[in-house]
Amino acid sequence: MPEAAPEVRWTVVLAVVLTAVLEVLDSTIVNVALPHIKAAFGITSDQTVWIVTSYIVASVAVMPLTGLLSRRFGRRRLITTAITGFAAFSMLGGLSTSIEMMVACRLGQGFFGAFLIPLSQSILFSAFSKNNRGQAMALFGLGVVVAPVLGPTIGALLTEHFSWRAVFYVNLPIAAFALAMMMGELPKEDLREVRVDWIGLGLMVTAIGALQMTLDLGESREWFASHLIQLTALTSLVMGVVFVWRGWSLRENIIDFDILRDRSFAAANVAIMGFGVSMFGAIAILPLFVQGLLGYPIVDAGLLFMPRGVAAGFSMVITGAILSKRIDPRLLMVVGFLLTGGGNVLLAQVNLDAGFWDLAWPGVVSGLGMGLVFVPLSTLAFQNVTPAKQDEASGLYGVTRSIGSSIGVAIIGWQVVQRTRFHYATLAGGLTPFDRSLSDWLAPLGLAPTSAEAAAYVSAEVMRQATMLAFQDAFLLSGIAAWAMIPLALAMKSPPRGAGPPAMAH
Repeated sequence: MPEAAPEVRWTVVLAVVLTAVLEVLDSTIVNVALPHIKAAFGITSDQTVWIVTSYIVASVAVMPLTGLLSRRFGRRRLITTAITGFAAFSMLGGLSTSIEMMVACRLGQGFFGAFLIPLSQSILFSAFSKNNRGQAMALFGLGVVVAPVLGPTIGALLTEHFSWRAVFYVNLPIAAFALAMMMGELPKEDLREVRVDWIGLGLMVTAIGALQMTLDLGESREWFASHLIQLTALTSLVMGVVFVWRGWSLRENIIDFDILRDRSFAAANVAIMGFGVSMFGAIAILPLFVQGLLGYPIVDAGLLFMPRGVAAGFSMVITGAILSKRIDPRLLMVVGFLLTGGGNVLLAQVNLDAGFWDLAWPGVVSGLGMGLVFVPLSTLAFQNVTPAKQDEASGLYGVTRSIGSSIGVAIIGWQVVQRTRFHYATLAGGLTPFDRSLSDWLAPLGLAPTSAEAAAYVSAEVMRQATMLAFQDAFLLSGIAAWAMIPLALAMKSPPRGAGPPAMAH
C-alpha cells in the first residue's frame, strides 16, 4: 500500500485505536466476571477456565495467518469481517445460556479477534508518513497498552452495577463505531490467488494450540502429573519442531522465516515475550492478592488498576510524541524495563496491612515503564520489515506477545501455589503448643495452645502469612523477568537518526 500524504488522518487513528481496544480489552475484562458466570451457569472452577482458555487458544492459533489471509482477501475485507465477526460473537456471548454456548462464543471471539491487532498496526504503518507516525503511535498505544490494564476496572464496574453480560455487550458500540469509520477510509483491494501450504498450516495451528492449552490448564492439573498436560506438551514440541524444520527453507510456508533473520526483529520477539511474562504475570495475580488476602471488594480491586493505566497512557504519549525523536530507543527501553521490573519489586515489599496507595504507587512505576518500552520496542522491531511483509511480521509479533503473557500467567500462578506450600511448611514447622510466644499470642483470644480451636486458628493464620510471602515471591519473579530483557534491548540495532516509530505492537 503506498504511503499516504503527510496530513494526519485522525479518523484512521481513531478507528484503529477502537479496533485494537476491542481485542485487548476483551483479554482481561471478562476475567472479573468469571465468578458471576460460574454462579449463573452452576459450573465448576475447571469448567470456568475454559471460558478464558478457549478465547486465547483460538486467538493465538490463527494470528500467524494474518499475512496469508490479508494477501488473499485484502486488508479491508479481512479487518471489516474480523470486526463484524467479533461483535457478533460478543453479542451471542452475552446471550449465552450454558457453558457450552459460552465456550463456542469465546472461540469465535478469539478467532476473529486474532486479526484485529496485527491488521490495525499494519494499516496505521501504511497510512501515515514517517514524520507523523510518532503522534499516531502514541494514540494507538493508548489502546493496546492502557486497555488491558483498565480491563479489570471496567469489568468490575459493569459487573457490579449491571450484569456479567454487560462485559460482552460493551463491545457492540465500539465495534459499530470503528467499523463505520474504517469502511470510509480504507481502499478496496482486488482478490488474489495465494497458495496455501495446508500441511504447514496444520502443523503450526496444532503446535501453538497445544502449547496454549498446556499453559492455560497446567496449573489446575498439577502440570506434568496430568496425562493431558503431558500429551499437549509433547504434541506442541513435536509439531513445532517439525514445522520449523520443514518450513525454514520452504517458500510457500505459512510463516516466512526470513523475517527472523533480522537481528532486531528476532530479538524484539523474544523481548516482547519476556515483557509479557512480567507485565501480565503481575497483573493476573494482583486481584487475587487484594481480594483474597486483603478483602477488597470487586470494584475497589478494579480501581486499583486505574493509576497504572493513567501512568501508562501518559508515558505512551510522551514517548511516542517527544522522547522517541530525541533519545536512542534502546536507552528508553532499558529505562522502561528497569521501571516495569522496579514496580513489581516494590509490590514484593507490601504486607497484609497495605493500603490502597501502597499497592497503587508500584503500579504507577510499572505503568510509566510500560509506556517507555512499547513504542521503542516496536521502532526497533519493524525498522527493517518491508511493507510487503508487514502483515505477516505483525501477526508473528502478536503471537509471541500472547504466548509470553500466557507463560507469565502460568509461571507466576504456579509460583504462588508452590511457594505457599513451601512457606506454610517452613512457618508451621517451627510452632509447637509449648511455644511461649504462641501462648502469649493466643491468650487475648481466650484460647489454650493445646485446644482444637487454637490449632484451627493458628493454621489459618499461618496459611494467610504463607500466602502473603508467596505473593511477594511471585511479584519479585515478575520484576526479575522484566530486568532480564535489558540485554536484548542493548543487542538490537539502533534506527537511523530521524526515523519515526513504525507500527505499534500489541
